Amino acid sequence: MQMALRKTIDIRDVPIEALDAPPRAAFKPVVAWATAGGLILALQLYVWIMWITGPNFVRVPPGPSDPPTWMKIILSIWTCVICLGLPVAIYHVIIKPWRAERRITTDGMLMGAFGLVFFQDPLLNYFNTWSTYNTWMFNRGSWVLDIPGWVSFGAPGAMMAEPLLMNGPGYTWGVLICTMLGCWVLRRAKQRWPGISVPGLIAVLIVYTFFFDFVIEGLFLMPMGLFTYPGAIRWLCIFPDTYYQWPIYEGIMWGGVQAGFCSLRYFTDDRGRTFVERGLERIQGGALKRESTRFLAIFAAVSMFFFVFYNIPAQWLAMHADPWPEDIQKRSYFTMGICGEGTGRLCPHPALPIEQASNPSAFIGPDGQVIIPAGVELPKIVPFERPE
Repeated sequence: MQMALRKTIDIRDVPIEALDAPPRAAFKPVVAWATAGGLILALQLYVWIMWITGPNFVRVPPGPSDPPTWMKIILSIWTCVICLGLPVAIYHVIIKPWRAERRITTDGMLMGAFGLVFFQDPLLNYFNTWSTYNTWMFNRGSWVLDIPGWVSFGAPGAMMAEPLLMNGPGYTWGVLICTMLGCWVLRRAKQRWPGISVPGLIAVLIVYTFFFDFVIEGLFLMPMGLFTYPGAIRWLCIFPDTYYQWPIYEGIMWGGVQAGFCSLRYFTDDRGRTFVERGLERIQGGALKRESTRFLAIFAAVSMFFFVFYNIPAQWLAMHADPWPEDIQKRSYFTMGICGEGTGRLCPHPALPIEQASNPSAFIGPDGQVIIPAGVELPKIVPFERPE
């Protein structure tokens, strides 16, 4: 009878790296998130490059109306504050921690992600224009017409216009400050009610972000003339029929986005990592690969919160928009050149069909007549087949 020889191995002879190495087939959530983030970033860079190098990178003029002096002063001061705050934020959030710890903190990653998610800001008008910016401010139009499949009307010099000096830095560090404030509210709630559950904390957060958005947008940014919601559903607005009418669902949508950002930053593991960074310790490679993977994963989560909680419901609301108030239509710096006096186009209205930018289509002119653009042919009725 032969007995198989069994070879024994002393664990002390096994390299420590082999003991720590995870199975190669182990699923790493951070990789999935980072892959999504990479694809989103590639799309954004493509669109931005097409915009900057194409015909749409031109200013949308304010038109014949002139904003009140007080409005121009406030917008100018606030733009300076936002711009000057950017290098200060970069130093304190990225450079200073890097010099001390030789790594980029979660706040540094978030600040970069917020700056990039600025790309989604004009997407609420994808199907129909129901929000506008003040074109008296510095702008170069926006990248909307270079987004694949964009529907709502636009043309070089007449489109959704992004105030770049305000919104670029504003998203980068302003949203980070708002997120930090939300996390402070969560910590205070936890101190006040030690036994509160995670759903309870999120409920507190949603209530806070709703009222916070009302104060920031409804009582500050909109009255000072930064942007408007002309297509907002009137009976769901505070201050209806004014240029600063604030739709209640804006607080729910952006409040939901901000709540997502706060949750991402607040609910971390014992290593201080967010839920999208699970599996990061199993990433093979150097620090650059790990940090890039980490950033793309966080960017994907930030993009998801913005797209799901805001831009998806915004499309439904845009398709059910109310008529634009006269208080907005009479101010050319709020109409962005897409409609109103001198444009030959009526402003979006439930009684009008939606004119498409990507596929030129017939539209109703100011005199009520159907205008057919050059090269556009109306479809014909095809007769039914009938037995002879």
